[in-house]
Amino acid sequence: MTSPSVAEPGDQAAAGDGLTDDAFLGGRLRILQPRKGYRAGIDPVLLAAATPAQAGQSVLDLGTGAGTAILCLAARVPGLDLAAVELQADYADLARRNAARNGIALDLHCADLTRLPDALRARQFDHVIMNPPYFAGASRTAAPDAGRETALAGADLPLWADTAIRRLAPGGTLAVIHDAAALPDLLGALDSRVGGVAVHPLAPRQGRAAHRVIVSCRKGSRGAFRLLPPLVLHAGPSHAADGEDYAPAISAVLRDAAPLPGPEV
Repeated sequence: MTSPSVAEPGDQAAAGDGLTDDAFLGGRLRILQPRKGYRAGIDPVLLAAATPAQAGQSVLDLGTGAGTAILCLAARVPGLDLAAVELQADYADLARRNAARNGIALDLHCADLTRLPDALRARQFDHVIMNPPYFAGASRTAAPDAGRETALAGADLPLWADTAIRRLAPGGTLAVIHDAAALPDLLGALDSRVGGVAVHPLAPRQGRAAHRVIVSCRKGSRGAFRLLPPLVLHAGPSHAADGEDYAPAISAVLRDAAPLPGPEV
């Protein structure tokens, strides 16, 4: 799910400096990404589509990378107050460039989650979104590219969750997309400050096991835990022909900036 396959055919262009210029949301958004290294695919698009933000509200993206998720959200819901944090300076610079070239105001901070700037520590947000690194370091081969290695190395989920919850306003929502195998760790990282936890499995095809999950919750909620039906990404039991075969609801998310189907938190 990390390939740039959400770009329209022919819409990935060379941008110089080892970058590509990729179309998202049917061309509504243009994102500069490293030709080599971590590249956003459909995960950040789905994360943005799962966030129930409304015009006038504030959103914080933790670990924004090149800014794909929060800029997709801005393209779907104009009038948001947007902020983002990214550890790696080169990706933070890309996020700034991508926001500017798409005409989107983004308060971008290059910082570690353990040392957020005072300007962010003084704020609370209506929504926090995040796509933490998801591979456990001991179980995989390190990526040769430093940016991809940082993006894929296993995250300290309790740290990510605590940082997100602290930045949420009362009643605010947290949305996380993550590897399905790490779901127990992710749920364990959440605590009594949030409730109404909903888990939405993302299955590649009907009858296949979920590879990703979107977990949503609300600060201060006492709602019950919900395990939602799997959201099937692709139509048909297998890939039968050249080209994309996303299910209609997913195609609407990827091409038309539609919200993700399913109940809100």
